[in-house]
Amino acid sequence: MAKVVCFGEIMLRLTAEMGVRLNQAEQLAVYYGGGEANVAISLANYGHQVAYASKVADNALGQAAENHLRSYGVSTEPLLKGSGRLGTYYVEQGVGQKATKVVYDRQGSAFASMAELEWALLELFAGVDVFHVSGITPALSEAWREWTIQLMQAAKTAGCKVSFDSNYRQTLWSQEEAGKFLQTALPYVDYCSAGRLDAIHLLGIEETTADVSDYYQLMHQRFPNIQVFFSTNRVVHSTSVNELQGTLWSNGETYTAKPYLIDPIVDRIGGGDAFTGAILHGLLSQKVPHETIEFATAAAVLKHFVKGDCNQFNEAEVLAFMQSDSAKIHR
Repeated sequence: MAKVVCFGEIMLRLTAEMGVRLNQAEQLAVYYGGGEANVAISLANYGHQVAYASKVADNALGQAAENHLRSYGVSTEPLLKGSGRLGTYYVEQGVGQKATKVVYDRQGSAFASMAELEWALLELFAGVDVFHVSGITPALSEAWREWTIQLMQAAKTAGCKVSFDSNYRQTLWSQEEAGKFLQTALPYVDYCSAGRLDAIHLLGIEETTADVSDYYQLMHQRFPNIQVFFSTNRVVHSTSVNELQGTLWSNGETYTAKPYLIDPIVDRIGGGDAFTGAILHGLLSQKVPHETIEFATAAAVLKHFVKGDCNQFNEAEVLAFMQSDSAKIHR
């Protein structure tokens, strides 16, 4: 299996019980997660050698975050500890027509307040096949935008493929800021999670009635170094009921998975990360494109049925779900 490094901030997640407002909550469920950490866990679940590079608080909460990663087989050798706090976010769960609400509290975290990159980059990327990072990290500050580019450059120098998930968060930066960063970053990217809305709102591609395959083609014309584009299309009937379908572009061809009706949703957070992790697994395992997109879409759907941020299923379980046509008890 492949060797992968994922890079980003892992956070403490505190979630109110369904039907309880955050401002009325008397108890909160504890989880740990973050976009890149969730991808790392997925890849470890599929048997890859995965290391997670980040910085956490040197206290019990930072240790708990590390324990979370290690419990899924992710190496924490490049996980640093230091002063500051563990970034936190709070979740008020939606139901029916009421959307889920997320409140971030990450300023002053050990990761966000770093004054310099504290890793020996040649060592970090030695022998690594893929480096994965997302648009969440450069959104944290001007410094992190510069450092993310430095990390990508170092990975490419070391011979790594670079995986990038655009993962736009409007609460962290503007579309203009994100678009400016993408123009600088995407020339270093090999595998890119970006869809129609990213093309229109972040890359300035004119909106048309064209389907997503045409947007993939236009993005590839601008960034011919990108070998694979992938994204999901979600139809939201309610917070509890969605339809999900994945698409993948490779070598000028677009592959579309069968659609799934997800009903009911237990926890939507992390579904996109499960999709990205499964796409990378397909690419690293040299699956053919249609197998990769079917596997990734099924993995993303499965994530919606468990609580917490991360995918908790291995490859055999995802494949069994793909082949199942009923929800009967397995005895």
